[in-house]
Amino acid sequence: MAALPRLVCASSVALVVWAGFCSAVCVEVPSETEAVQGTHMKLLCISCMKREEVTASTVVEWFYRPEGGKDEPIYEYRKANHEFPSRFSGRLQWNGSKDMQDVSITVLNVTLNDSGIYTCNITREFEFEIHRPLFTSSRLIHLTVVEEAGEDFTSVISEIMMYILLVFLTLWLLIEMVYCYRKVSKAEEAAQENA
Repeated sequence: MAALPRLVCASSVALVVWAGFCSAVCVEVPSETEAVQGTHMKLLCISCMKREEVTASTVVEWFYRPEGGKDEPIYEYRKANHEFPSRFSGRLQWNGSKDMQDVSITVLNVTLNDSGIYTCNITREFEFEIHRPLFTSSRLIHLTVVEEAGEDFTSVISEIMMYILLVFLTLWLLIEMVYCYRKVSKAEEAAQENA
């Protein structure tokens, strides 16, 4: 019987180790789509590369399109940062990673006029010995800027679920304790009767 818990623990450890080896280092997460006026907003743009593809030159272009307007370039990374003259002048900050998988930017001091569609274009030229293939990808972020932060429905639901789970686990623990106490009592009574 004691071998079963050891087996469960050993298989749990093996599962955690296996997940650690198999999990990817880079995860493509969608950007937030709502910002509060006067705060800083990180426009998240992640484009994962496989390990064998790490040797590549990367060009990143950011565009902004107001409601009913045209795309206008606002930021570019081509071995160096370049901010285009626009309504965002002096308010854009590079947040990209050194390996160029995260090519995000932050808009400082967001205004209501910053609502619109942001496009992140990534162009990679891979440096293989035989050829230099190009890879392009694009991410769209529909940003809405609000005057005040509203109540986040997801956080309210998760808080309610947390309390329900806490009550359930407490009840389960009490039931287990009563069950174990009764089992031990019966075993002691049986031992006394046999003695």
